[in-house]
Amino acid sequence: MQDFKTFFKGKKVTVVGLGLLGKRLGDIAFLAECGAKVLVTDLKSSTELRPSLEKLRTYKNITYVLGEHRFEDFDSCDFVLKGQGVALDSPYIKYADSKGIPIEMDESLFAKLAPKVKIIGVTGTRGKSTTTILIYEILKASGMRVHLGGNVKGTAALPLLREVKDWDVVVFELSSWQLQGFGEAKISPQIAVFTNFMPDHMNYYGSTKLTTSKALQKYFQDKSYIYKFQKKDDVLVLGPSMKNLVKNPKGKVINANVKNIPKDWKINLKGEHNLENIACAVEVARNLKTKEVVIKKVVENFKAIPGRLELVKTIRGVDIYNDTNSTTPEATIAALNSFDKKVFLILGGMDKGLELKKLNILLLKKTKKVFLTPGSGSEKITNKKLQVQKVTSLKEAVMEAFKQAKSGDIILFSPAFASFNMFKNEYDRGDQFMEIVNKLK
Repeated sequence: MQDFKTFFKGKKVTVVGLGLLGKRLGDIAFLAECGAKVLVTDLKSSTELRPSLEKLRTYKNITYVLGEHRFEDFDSCDFVLKGQGVALDSPYIKYADSKGIPIEMDESLFAKLAPKVKIIGVTGTRGKSTTTILIYEILKASGMRVHLGGNVKGTAALPLLREVKDWDVVVFELSSWQLQGFGEAKISPQIAVFTNFMPDHMNYYGSTKLTTSKALQKYFQDKSYIYKFQKKDDVLVLGPSMKNLVKNPKGKVINANVKNIPKDWKINLKGEHNLENIACAVEVARNLKTKEVVIKKVVENFKAIPGRLELVKTIRGVDIYNDTNSTTPEATIAALNSFDKKVFLILGGMDKGLELKKLNILLLKKTKKVFLTPGSGSEKITNKKLQVQKVTSLKEAVMEAFKQAKSGDIILFSPAFASFNMFKNEYDRGDQFMEIVNKLK
């Protein structure tokens, strides 16, 4: 493994995007601790970013340019570390590139600095987190030295350089944005998992004034970096719906199938979509020669991860589910189809430019009532036959749903939209939901 401290020491690094998720904090702090001279630039103001700034205040070798980006910060550095969601057509990134400044992203930079570590990368429109964490838990139970990272709450990629040894395994959840870094570096994980592909982030990929089909192509292109640069000895695991979407893979292809999950396994996760996630994880474990008894035990003990169709409480006979990470109509459709009876649904948020026709139709069949929080996406819930109650806050939605629900009912919080109108992100939204639910009596 390359000596990462020597690599970073004295380097001038421009970090684009501080954010409030916490992932960036770990990477920025790590760079500072390695002796890099870090400049962080973010379009948000210092007031908006105060929680993140407070956590980094002890580092004297970090400077900030907030509320704006400046071209001068992109031509006087050794490399740019680009955060998730930086605009596709960012003039600052294009400027740095034109000056020959390397553009890096954290997971792909980790991969370059730890070439003897086996990386398992998991992507897809839905199911990334569940599949990633299940793979990690199975491999950990098998006795492997395995690490978890990527787009997982509370993890950062670069600090893993301190922990890993040659031949360790790292399981990364990778969004399309994070995979841009793999595309720029022309590398792919040795084991790639592509769970599924559906429209998402059209507000981002369509921001360059592309048609919907062209925006989808760009979205798929970023996703495809999970396998595009694999070698012939590498492995690609495809979810059941992916078989005909992937063209010209270079490595071994394994098509996951729910039929390959033994029928006598006692699965805790709800929904067909979760069976598909399990099928992908199982194929990875089998490829790594994990004993079937270990796989079975972990799968049977695996519970829904926070914010993904998670049964959080049963109060007065009412089951309450937190599905805050369902930020697309398709994800909420999958959640609704996981239940065999109608639910009280809490829905709403910011539009991402996605088609809502199927959701509008299904809501009538699968909901007793919809509690609609504010947002541009909420305004597109147009089925006039629906029982809808508009609310002004998440707290009002939960309190009203709980007041109207009876024993045997289900309250499902599955927003179908992004969270940025009322919350910092979907994790903050989920945390606030849990705080409200925990106060119910």
